Amino acid sequence: MVKLGGVAIQGYGGYIPRYRIRAEEIGRMWGQDKSGFPVAEKAVAGIDEDTATMAVEAARIALRRAGIDPRRIGAVYVGSESKPYAVKPTGTIVAEAIGASPTKLAADLEFACKAGSEAMAIIAGLIRSGQVEYGLAIGADTAQGRPGDALEYTAASGAAAFILGKTDHRAIAEIEAWSGYATDTPDFWRRPDDKYPMHAARFTGEPAYFKHIIGAVQSLLENDGYTLNEIDYAIFHQPNVKFPLAVARYLKVGQEKVSPGLIANFVGNTYSACSLLGLVNVLDQAQPGQRILVASYGSGAGSDAFVLRVLEGILEKRDLAPKLIEFIESKIYIDYSTYLKLRDEILLR
Repeated sequence: MVKLGGVAIQGYGGYIPRYRIRAEEIGRMWGQDKSGFPVAEKAVAGIDEDTATMAVEAARIALRRAGIDPRRIGAVYVGSESKPYAVKPTGTIVAEAIGASPTKLAADLEFACKAGSEAMAIIAGLIRSGQVEYGLAIGADTAQGRPGDALEYTAASGAAAFILGKTDHRAIAEIEAWSGYATDTPDFWRRPDDKYPMHAARFTGEPAYFKHIIGAVQSLLENDGYTLNEIDYAIFHQPNVKFPLAVARYLKVGQEKVSPGLIANFVGNTYSACSLLGLVNVLDQAQPGQRILVASYGSGAGSDAFVLRVLEGILEKRDLAPKLIEFIESKIYIDYSTYLKLRDEILLR
């Protein structure tokens, strides 16, 4: 556990592409039963969208809420496993696009689905040490799933961005504490020249996802003296609908605390943006004084857990930019052939 008091979210934003494909449409192509899908539908990036463009959109929304000169942002970290360039940082693209260039630090992070929360922890440390005044942490992905594989039903697209700075009267939510839990658990991987990731099927659940999320949360609670009764909202990484609800049952967290941040059924698993988009959705409705527990998970494997306390600034800043529900509800359904085109499975001539 690490105390992070004094560092707060000054601006936040989420972006979800408007294109959606229903799980039953994917199932129809592969002869799957029409019931029991891990999510109902997922978001798909458009033909002119990638991790960088979505990261920029989320960052611009966060900047509107922060209300600061972007030149004061001293660090930009983008967590992703689907960045557009193998060798070229996405962080510098985002910094340039939002007017934060030149910035002191810019880099891409990769730790499967927890790279975005890792960016938050790093930037919080930079702010506490006085190295930067503000920092921008982003989780963004256009997740990959091999056609016909179980991942194809959930691997989705989206981005979440958070501008962090010191706690003041305009802050949105203070990061009170953080804890991490990481081991070498190879439940998911992709070799450099492979287009699609491999996974260990159910092995990704019990010794991987559940062990690490629960380990990080219990470490946070036990070492810092929090109780789950003090938590008003709980957000657990949501690769599907079933896993976060199972964690909630194990920890004895009521579903009413989990439901506000549980959006996977409508947008899928947005990988590095996944748990952070849940946080965006909760911040869109939370009230000052309430506490939020966020626990990400990244295959390979590790988890970050944060406790945040909502501050008065949320009332001033929340309506300065579009809420996430506007992106969730603005959607165009596509068929499987269109989906293949958008995912570059069928080349456009």
